[in-house]
Amino acid sequence: MKYLIKLFPEITIKSRTVRQQMVRGLRTNIRNTLRRYDSGVRVGGGWDALYVTPSADLPADTLATLEDVMTRTSGIHEVLTVEDCQFQSFAQTAERLLPMWLPQIENKRFCVRVKRRGQHDFNSEDLERYLGSVLLRDAPHARVDLKHPDVVVALELKGSRLTLITQRRPGLGGYPLGTQGAVLALVSGGFDSSVAAYRMIRRGLKTHFLFFNLGGPAHEAGVREVTYHLWQRYSASHRVNFISVPFDGVVNEILTKIPDGLMGVVLKRMMLRAASRVAAKGRIPALVTGDAIAQVSSQSLTNLGLIDDVAKRPVLRPLVATDKQDIINEARHIDTAHFAENMPEYCGVISKRPNTQARRDDVEAAEAEFDFAVLDRAVDSADVSRVDDLPKRSLPTLDEVKVIDSPQALAAQENCSVIDIRHPDERDATPLEVANVELLEIPFYELQDKARSLPGDRQYLLYCQQGVMSHMQALHLADQGLTNFGVYQED
Repeated sequence: MKYLIKLFPEITIKSRTVRQQMVRGLRTNIRNTLRRYDSGVRVGGGWDALYVTPSADLPADTLATLEDVMTRTSGIHEVLTVEDCQFQSFAQTAERLLPMWLPQIENKRFCVRVKRRGQHDFNSEDLERYLGSVLLRDAPHARVDLKHPDVVVALELKGSRLTLITQRRPGLGGYPLGTQGAVLALVSGGFDSSVAAYRMIRRGLKTHFLFFNLGGPAHEAGVREVTYHLWQRYSASHRVNFISVPFDGVVNEILTKIPDGLMGVVLKRMMLRAASRVAAKGRIPALVTGDAIAQVSSQSLTNLGLIDDVAKRPVLRPLVATDKQDIINEARHIDTAHFAENMPEYCGVISKRPNTQARRDDVEAAEAEFDFAVLDRAVDSADVSRVDDLPKRSLPTLDEVKVIDSPQALAAQENCSVIDIRHPDERDATPLEVANVELLEIPFYELQDKARSLPGDRQYLLYCQQGVMSHMQALHLADQGLTNFGVYQED
């Protein structure tokens, strides 16, 4: 058994030099990926198509894995399972064809398609009509439909060589990975950034991943999972990096220095400043974001222009005119939706009254109060990992944090304080009441700095409305060696 790889149609219309470059890249990508599962696999061919020949006697499950991997390799239009033989006659061809196709056309509409090259004393239609009549004779409940068939019986004849196509699988399309350069995709683990990164991979761009950590180890663990998933499924032929930048200090600086309505825009500007520096260090020529026009306040056309002002690299936005439901549907198609649905929601910078038409002079005046040394420290502290190594690097999980989930359980704790880490506006709107327990009020953006000054012989339970931010903050503190912080979460 072997496979015939049909090229993405846009590859076939390129100039000879570009086409040859893309086919060479695709051949290398297929070989690099498949050899993880079959060290003896052979990939050949060139101008029109590629042939993949697995090792003999591979188990069925390994063959199925190879087929699945090929359908997820960018640059491939179709993966055809084929059998080659010597062409002798119409009758001999029909004899080989019948066992393969009779079960598949029974009670269905079908047609025969022959692609022929070479010198023959007949044309493609002659062979199609003959084979169609034989199939129809032996499958009386099937019928021929040339315009809207349920089943296409396909074969190719090149000179005296006959190729019988026994199965067709649609490929990913797009261009071979790595043939269009490299980009740095900003990822958050949500629907948008994952789909944006996938679209870049499919378009042939070697895609590295940049994560701004706003919520500690739990946030990063979730983003690592979806990043590894994208790499393993769609770009495992190349080694790419995952860069994590600790951005909690930047968030704290924004919350204490920037006016409410400008927080979202300033945060995005800080991210693009940092991303530009990371990209420059890695010699990556462009950035990618999951922005879509008008999806949130920072993604108005005016605000996107202000955000792009600080970028030192082109910012690509593959989702810019895509509806949210279409993005979610695509996330389901590429199997990243479940990661987004289970990703902890971290809302560290949410303006109460966001400005959708921010003024440049107002933004620049606000940023004049920002301590850019905080941003410098964040970029200098960036952690760089190869994506294929991410599963080997463990992070704390939510299960490692002590959780008290009722007033009764809280009352039973000894030597304990509760810290309300919500934003002051949120605290004032819905005050927390706890009986017979010390209540401290330290907003989350000040907690990391103040935690070490608290008496170390007490237990501290962090509180926020949904429990997500308190989990993340407790994990972040535990990662720094402060293990006497847990979570108080009311039912």
